[in-house]
Amino acid sequence: MYVPMTIAGEDVDARERMAVLNPATEQVAGECGVCGPELLDRAMEAARGAADAWAADLERRRRALAEIAAAVRREAGELAAVLTAEQGKPLKAALFEVGEVARWFEAFAAMEPAQEELATEDGGHAVVRRVPLGVVAAITPWNFPLLLVGWKAAPALLAGNTMVLKPSPFTPLSTLLLGRVIAAAVPPGVFSAVAGGDDLGARMTGHPVPRKISFTGSVRTGAAVMRAAAEGLKRVTLELGGNDAAIVLDDADPDAVESPLFWGAFANSGQICAGIKRLYVPESLADPILERLVDRAKRTPMGDGTDPAVKLGPIQNRPQFDRVSALTADAVARGGTVAAGGHRLDRPGYFHAPTIVTGVGPGVPLVDEEQFGPVLPVMVYRDVEDAIAAANATEYGLSGSVWSADVDRAARVAGRLDAGTVRVNDHLTFSPRVPFGGRGVSGLGVENGPWGLDEFSDLQVLRTPGPRP
Repeated sequence: MYVPMTIAGEDVDARERMAVLNPATEQVAGECGVCGPELLDRAMEAARGAADAWAADLERRRRALAEIAAAVRREAGELAAVLTAEQGKPLKAALFEVGEVARWFEAFAAMEPAQEELATEDGGHAVVRRVPLGVVAAITPWNFPLLLVGWKAAPALLAGNTMVLKPSPFTPLSTLLLGRVIAAAVPPGVFSAVAGGDDLGARMTGHPVPRKISFTGSVRTGAAVMRAAAEGLKRVTLELGGNDAAIVLDDADPDAVESPLFWGAFANSGQICAGIKRLYVPESLADPILERLVDRAKRTPMGDGTDPAVKLGPIQNRPQFDRVSALTADAVARGGTVAAGGHRLDRPGYFHAPTIVTGVGPGVPLVDEEQFGPVLPVMVYRDVEDAIAAANATEYGLSGSVWSADVDRAARVAGRLDAGTVRVNDHLTFSPRVPFGGRGVSGLGVENGPWGLDEFSDLQVLRTPGPRP
């Protein structure tokens, strides 16, 4: 399968191509072109040339977003199949992700850019409104390649910006297909999708045309993006991962929390920035909760995402598989106990069995760092104050959760977690209408909702003498 890039509304080939592997088979899933400097310049200039006309018509932008949502739903089968082939997630999960893309475009099509009218002290009148930035460069990761296009493109386009998008080199195919769908609904140049490696990302962030960089990925790369953006005083939104803690309180029902805790940690095979990465359970509930989680880990089918029975797919790429394996082995070497999993599946593909590790704590990299894979450390606490302190003892601050039969009690504890999003009796719900962003090294700025929409615009004040006309 070969998927072209889209620049200025046209399919574009490139002299250089790159192969994309299926992580469930380690075989080639398809190919795409590699965007060189000349093609990137063409995409950027097309985006700049289309910006003024696109910014001038809000209703046209609304219609386009609604058209994109409808087209995504029509093409859901092909998009999901390609997503499963290159990312590895089960087909049902891929179809859900595609549906979420459509939901994001629909939600932003109905949002209203902020505007406020003020009376000034001198008897004049001021309108405070949002105006587009111009061209946005967006860079998306490999764990949710399509969903995060929706998170970036829908608000950016509604705000009146044009966009050049680059997906991860591990998962470019489904994104390029989605790029063709988006580009077909907007004027040429408004949206382009290009592909390449880290060098292309560096060229995009350092390119003189974009006025904003929207990036989701690692802390290290996010810091490099910020440095490059600083040279041109570009705006940035950075979502850089997390080491989310979940705290179970002593009045929780083990039967009620077992399933959502497991999937909060292991959905997408643990490859979720805001997934549960550390679990704290009270002594009184440690045995029943651990027994239930271990049982579910052992009986949850993992395999090729095209198999309808499969619930968990592979780790998406070999470097990440090696990292997860190394963190697990290191935890064992430091005294940890593998209660479930802990090994590679005896089959082709980057399959690491769902793993639960006990007997670890601060100072162990599996606890201190973001593992981003199907491995969960479980820590036992005596005093909830100790659990709160341990949960907050991290440089990350993306999200966290508290689990209890008493919602008010849980909310009081959750409010003390140092994270951008805190939840009660849940960990993985997202809405296009609710802001999402991190504290600490988890990022800068927010996505989603009117707050995320504002991130793609500047304030402009229009002052007139006298009262409002």
